Amino acid sequence: MKLGLLCLSVIFPAACPASLSAQSTPKAVLLALSKQDHTLSIVDPADLRVVARIPVGDDPHEVVASDNGKTAYVSNYGFGAFHTLAVIDLVGQTRQPSIDLGALRGPHGLDFKLGKVWFTAEAAKAIGSYDPATGKIDWIMGTGQDRTHMIYIFPDGKRIVVTNVNSATVTILDKTEGRPGGPPPGMPPGMQGGPPPGMPPGPMPTPPGGDWKLTVIPVGGGSEGFDISPDGKEAWVANAHDGTVSIIDLAQKKVTATLAVNVPGANRLKFTPDGKTVLISAGLALVVLNAATHKEVKRLTGVHASGGIQMQPDGERAYVACGRDGYVAAIDLKTLEMVGKVDVAGPDGLAWAVRE
Repeated sequence: MKLGLLCLSVIFPAACPASLSAQSTPKAVLLALSKQDHTLSIVDPADLRVVARIPVGDDPHEVVASDNGKTAYVSNYGFGAFHTLAVIDLVGQTRQPSIDLGALRGPHGLDFKLGKVWFTAEAAKAIGSYDPATGKIDWIMGTGQDRTHMIYIFPDGKRIVVTNVNSATVTILDKTEGRPGGPPPGMPPGMQGGPPPGMPPGPMPTPPGGDWKLTVIPVGGGSEGFDISPDGKEAWVANAHDGTVSIIDLAQKKVTATLAVNVPGANRLKFTPDGKTVLISAGLALVVLNAATHKEVKRLTGVHASGGIQMQPDGERAYVACGRDGYVAAIDLKTLEMVGKVDVAGPDGLAWAVRE
């Protein structure tokens, strides 16, 4: 069986995903990216079996699934060299035409909310959204920060949080209310630039559709992986250079605590679904914190967590990318022990997809 698959992969690469699996994609699956093989693995969480591996292009880093669980989107990063999102049909287990982001180079962080794919573009110092229904990028916003890396969209789309690695900051974007359509009072239709002669000086009116207020918050060096608490009140940010975690009160928009939890190299952080526990990928270990006390609960030195962390929605397990060991570890969230693994070469980005 293995020999046959090897031969097929040499002669007919596109046939590999179909030949790997004799079954259709399960309703609920774990998605795991391989930066080494440039593939997306579709994993059945029931038995940790890889049912398909699909090519996704150069330097894949992050993956996200659509709300209906039928499509996955992968950022082709390349530190600004690349500018595409790979598109995967999870039902047909095939790669679809890529999304060309043009000048929005270095796509990395991804989220899927309100029927759209939201992404960061490091080289452009910007974030944006792509609407699959229209096949167009429908929104772009500059951050002015270096290496805008990871992104989280609140469910109503009115607040966005991003981390900026080299600037050592977090940006909170809040949407403001717009005015009715048409030009502001006294401005002829179609006029561009500043106010017309005779208009009093001062700030221009809010444009139709609203605007965005950006708040930049200094955190620790190497601010990269982060998560929003399930109650939406806090952002926890892993600072890879400092080995600390910054806690931001999102109502006050300020850092309220910096935890010296010894996590140098930490690049991902994730809350458990109940909000009680926080997992951190710290390179040589998976570190577990109590969200209420801010204290370390456990340090799994046998789990060389180096990338993505994904929670199973029922809170039973977490999945952690262990790049140097070539597998994704399955962690029992009750015992905090590794209970299984999925072989993936150089794993990084992880996602969960549930088909409607």
